[in-house]
Amino acid sequence: MKTRSTTILGIVHKGETAIGGDGQVTLGNTVVKHNSMKIRKLYNGKVLTGFAGSAADAFTLLGRFEEKLEQYSGNVHRSVVELAKDWRTDKFLRRLEAMLAVLSEESAFIVSGNGDVIEPDDKIVAIGSGGMYALAAAKMLKKYSDLSAAELVKEALNTASEICIYTNDKITVEKLDK
Repeated sequence: MKTRSTTILGIVHKGETAIGGDGQVTLGNTVVKHNSMKIRKLYNGKVLTGFAGSAADAFTLLGRFEEKLEQYSGNVHRSVVELAKDWRTDKFLRRLEAMLAVLSEESAFIVSGNGDVIEPDDKIVAIGSGGMYALAAAKMLKKYSDLSAAELVKEALNTASEICIYTNDKITVEKLDK
């Protein structure tokens, strides 16, 4: 049975960094959990991450990413590139089915098992079943509102929850502390 879950959205906006995710986990056509936590603060609260896909796979990747952050003294860019290289070449890791959204004070990345490390120009990252709905909402909110990064993430995820059947309105938002 195919597991579908998660909408993750992160943004660096107006000097703030925030990430959010919904809480729904779906197995086949059944919602099996409403309040799952899919976002994390890493590296002493200086890096935000969110995951989509298999939870066990994502936790494995988060552990590896945290090791990379330690190894490269918090250099997020280098850490995501090295994680993607390992993910692509390691026999065990390349079987993992997940995606990561990674944000720091100044950057935002999407990392996948295909070796992708994407840093969008507008510093908005979205992954998961409702990711593109949240991304579209975030782009419009960024352009036409004065919302903070955290408010923008929450509103865009709420919009995605109204459209995507694999996204609910149990939204969790984290932001980097100044």
